[in-house]
This record gives sequence, structure tokens and C-alpha cells, in this order.
Amino acid sequence: MQIKLMTEEHADIVKEMMRTFYASPCLLTDGSEEIFDNDIKNCINENPYLEGYVFVEDDNIVGYAMLAKSFSTEFGKPCIWIEDLYLIPRYRHRGVGSKFFAFTESKYPDALFRLEAERNNLSAIGVYKKNGFTELPYLEMKK
Repeated sequence: MQIKLMTEEHADIVKEMMRTFYASPCLLTDGSEEIFDNDIKNCINENPYLEGYVFVEDDNIVGYAMLAKSFSTEFGKPCIWIEDLYLIPRYRHRGVGSKFFAFTESKYPDALFRLEAERNNLSAIGVYKKNGFTELPYLEMKK
């Protein structure tokens, strides 16, 4: 399995995966075509705040991830938000998530890593905990 930077050639398959991911019970929002297009565009146009990756096995894209960059004043260091992490179901439980976490940690060794998970997504939470993530007791709010 290879981790590659997202490019224009990956846009259609990533968008299809986003539709599936955002329609699943793993997220509270359904997204929209406008949001998907904007996210992909910003992953591939060298936006300094967003990076997109695809997971490739045997020349097939089997998943994708998006990382958002910020700074945490609470922890005093750069913060990498793992915004999207999606794998086609038949490629789950093969260590791809763990490999991606190791990849991001080696790329950003001094960063804090954060992500969100639906409480009912026990499989994903298990992978996150296995890779050193711990729960923060915050109530998250948005406007």
C-alpha cells in the first residue's frame, strides 16, 4: 500500500468516496457537492492549510485522507487535524490507518494530532486508541 499526495487525476474517485463517507453514520453532516469540490480543489492546489492523500494498492485508490494544519495555543505547537480518513470497507483492518498515522507523525514530528470520531464508530475509535490517541473531554461547538 502506498500513500500518495492527492492530484487532479484522483478527484473523481475521491469525490465518490467522500459521498459515501459523508452519507455514513460516521459523520454528523452530509456534506454537499460544493463542499466536496472545494475540499478536493484545496487539497490539490497547494493550499498551505490543507493536504490530501490517497491510499493506493495495486494501482487502485482504496481510500483517502485530508489533513488540516493549524497551531494549538493550548499545547504550544503546530496542530494537524485529521479531517477525513476513509477506506473502502474491504481494505479496512489491514493496518492502513496505522501506516497513515506513522506517515503523518514522521512528516510532522513536533506536531499535535487531533481528530474527531462519532462515539458509535467503535472500530475507528479502536484504531485511533491503538495508535496513541486519547479522548479529550471537550464539548465542541461551531457556528
